[in-house]
Amino acid sequence: MSGPMFQRVALIGIGLIGSSISHAMRRRNLAGTIVGSAKTEKTREIALRLGLVAEVFEDPADAVKGADLVILCVPVGACGEITRRIAPNLAPGCILTDVGSVKAAVIRDVSPHVPPGVHFIPGHPIAGTEHSGPEAGFAELFDNRWCILTPVNGTDKEAVARLRRLWEEMGSNVEIMTAEHHDLVLAITSHVPHLIAYNIVNTAAHLERVTDSEVIKFSAGGFRDFTRIAASDPTMWRDVFLNNKEAVLEMLGRFTEDLTALQRAIRYGEGDTLFRLFSDARAIRRSIIEAGQDTPAPDFGRHQVKSAKPGGSSEK
Repeated sequence: MSGPMFQRVALIGIGLIGSSISHAMRRRNLAGTIVGSAKTEKTREIALRLGLVAEVFEDPADAVKGADLVILCVPVGACGEITRRIAPNLAPGCILTDVGSVKAAVIRDVSPHVPPGVHFIPGHPIAGTEHSGPEAGFAELFDNRWCILTPVNGTDKEAVARLRRLWEEMGSNVEIMTAEHHDLVLAITSHVPHLIAYNIVNTAAHLERVTDSEVIKFSAGGFRDFTRIAASDPTMWRDVFLNNKEAVLEMLGRFTEDLTALQRAIRYGEGDTLFRLFSDARAIRRSIIEAGQDTPAPDFGRHQVKSAKPGGSSEK
């Protein structure tokens, strides 16, 4: 690439996703200057110390001045209010996007505040870890992961193509779909699994016949994987469920029906039914590995860091 794709990029929020975007952009020289905004002084200090941004501001309205790309890396419930605050300082022709796991609600909350001449293109990089904060980011987070863009009708095609190319340069595969379809798909592939993980961990913690120490001491691989998922940011997931409730409830209803069928098969000893369902699920797992979205490594793709303390691990 002969030069940066964007001259000035403003990251509103510098957590796992925001910091990883900075790393990925700097890896490929995709931005002339990267600036940021964060609520806490601690996050701003870390972002500067790590070189994630050239400048950092407490007020997001200051960060977006002169930017030709603004990325909202905040919980979906905050996107509307932040857009209202930054709108007067958005430059004509700039691209405004986000990274939230819900799209219809973000479009509903953000669109009324977008000034004429600003290209709002909702986005969702399907990538992450259970860690958060500016120190959690790394350049490879988006490599061979999917990023979904959900532009509304009438969005400038050149702006969409430009944002698509940016995500591809950062390592992502890009898909374009409607916001409504995105929310339905992610409800079953991401949102409901997280809800189940939170619920299972809390159920285990409150069983009257099992102590907390036993839950921790005898946790098997499956339960540990649920605790890893449940370690995700509570604020982010609270906003996800409140802003995608229709799709989540629809998928949760279907899941409950299927779970009831499993319960019946166990009660009546229907081994053939259980074997068929488990085999079908196993085939999905193999398809995910074949598609390059995970690894068949016995540690589920996670690895021990040699310097980690005994009993500890580092996961990405």
